[in-house]
Amino acid sequence: MAVSVRDVAETAGVSVGTVSNVLNRPDKVSSATVARVQDAIDRLGFVRNDAARQLRAGRSRTIGLVVLDLHNPFFSEVARGAEERAEREGLSVLVANTDEKQAREAAHLDLFEEQRVAGVLVTPTGDDLRRLRRMRDHGIPAVLVDRESQDPAFASVAVDDLEGGRLAAEHLLQLGRRRLMFAGGPISLRQVSDRLEGAQRAVADCPGATIEFVGTEALTVEDGRRAAKRITARDAAARPDAVFAANDLIALGLLQGLLQSAEIRVPDDIALIGYDDIEFAAAAVVPLSSIRQPAQLIGATAVELLLGLDADAETDGARRHVVYRPELVVRASTAG
Repeated sequence: MAVSVRDVAETAGVSVGTVSNVLNRPDKVSSATVARVQDAIDRLGFVRNDAARQLRAGRSRTIGLVVLDLHNPFFSEVARGAEERAEREGLSVLVANTDEKQAREAAHLDLFEEQRVAGVLVTPTGDDLRRLRRMRDHGIPAVLVDRESQDPAFASVAVDDLEGGRLAAEHLLQLGRRRLMFAGGPISLRQVSDRLEGAQRAVADCPGATIEFVGTEALTVEDGRRAAKRITARDAAARPDAVFAANDLIALGLLQGLLQSAEIRVPDDIALIGYDDIEFAAAAVVPLSSIRQPAQLIGATAVELLLGLDADAETDGARRHVVYRPELVVRASTAG
């Protein structure tokens, strides 16, 4: 049988209200009374029903985080940054994975709304934000993560993916590569389309250079291997001399597939660059060049925006949109 607050009060010889104050507002109770109540709690093994307390209060100490793919170390690092920042505010983070599927995203958001979370941090699968608007209207705020918001109603934190795409392509072009390929997808993901567009802009400024788009179903290592098979199946003259992968997982799959071909050397025949700069990038058999995103900082900033803790937050009710600059990290997959 569960121990109740009333049981603790009777054992400690105090009122139920005093026990409530010890649990929630100990500064209002004398140190001697706090010690007596805490002793009763320890002896009885009392665990308060925090879920019920939150429902009565109408607010939660939990934040929902919805990401595209938890297999991707980038999103794991975003989650770590969010958790560490939330913990400093006495909050916890529940992480949900959509596998880049809109139906799973909607189901997770429904569940978080039922649980009355304090807010949600979301990397959307598309541009339709109507579900988030309904949650906002019901009192649950949202921050877009790894995605710059085009809607002034939502705060957001992201990296400038147009700039990241430009940095990657310019690096390849400066190496003398002219037959570029961009591999990644689905193109409906804003991050993918922005990185491709940034690369296309850089190529357009370089006479004689071209860039080919090879779409993938998802942003996984296996999708990268499939893209590599499409490259190795071509005649040598029809192959790209450089590949920009939409993320590091795609790039690592490409690297594995290309190295299995006796005809192709990286970077001599095909230079390869990824995006995110996950830990595995530097540890690859040919260390992978990449565009670095500050993943943990993105997660921490998202929590600060959600809770209004950002030091630069606007005071007129306008939402904040934080955009970090990406960084080119050069390793052996492009530098030789």
